[in-house]
Amino acid sequence: MSTPQPPMPQAAPDRRAAPGQPGQPYGGYTSPIPVVRTHLLHAVASEWTKIRSVRSTMWTLGVFVVLVIGIGLLTGAVVSGSSVSAEGTNPLELGFFGLLLGSMCVITLGVLTTASEYGTGMIRTTMTACPSRGRVLAAKGLVFFLLSFVVTLVCATLVAVVHVALLEGSGAVHPTGQDWFKATVGVSLYVALLGLLSLAVGSILRHSAGAITLMIGAVLAPLVIALFMFSESLQDVQEALFEYSIPNQLSIFYANSLTESGPSGWDPLWIVAGVTAVVFGGAFALLEKRDV
Repeated sequence: MSTPQPPMPQAAPDRRAAPGQPGQPYGGYTSPIPVVRTHLLHAVASEWTKIRSVRSTMWTLGVFVVLVIGIGLLTGAVVSGSSVSAEGTNPLELGFFGLLLGSMCVITLGVLTTASEYGTGMIRTTMTACPSRGRVLAAKGLVFFLLSFVVTLVCATLVAVVHVALLEGSGAVHPTGQDWFKATVGVSLYVALLGLLSLAVGSILRHSAGAITLMIGAVLAPLVIALFMFSESLQDVQEALFEYSIPNQLSIFYANSLTESGPSGWDPLWIVAGVTAVVFGGAFALLEKRDV
């Protein structure tokens, strides 16, 4: 008699549910969080959160406000209380001194906006969250430009209003509408673009101290070098350094150029805009090629 064979094992029924059929064992999972296609505004929101939450922003902009308003009001008080007549003086010119020193703070913040992330290694997290490197740099530039422009505009306008009030009735020139526009909106655009140029340099060098030193040297070195060019053979070079130095270009917005030739009107704004565009393009290209 043959030995009975044990029954063959039966395969267990496949009880996995198709995706989208909840309530079944091993059913497909659908996340309740909606999937949103990211765009530039998401990167802008992220960069805005970062720039307003770090201490460097509060310190640099705080010192900027103190310098621009403090030196501006001090200059106005000295001129209004001086025995020397202010006749023929444009009150808006007095805002130049504070803004020249304050621009160093904007330059510093521009560099730190990009270069500091390379120093701390935070840039890796940033690029992981947003793999589109160009979008990250564009968002940083947009947030920084708008922030620096608004802060500069508020400070420059406040100082201008106070100066006009202090020199009222002292024989000072009454500023025209164009004078007001250049000494507030125009100079604010120039300072913001100068800071944006610093941001691009910080992205290229990836070193905060080096980029800040380079930018401050670019602001002050041409004027200082020109002051020590006594040779007649270098007169043309000296004149060019005076004309295209950043302090002189900044003074043009106050109708108080340090030279009688060279850029005038809105030329300084177009010059710094062109240089910033070229350097920013280089920063974009290098960001795409180099490792983070």
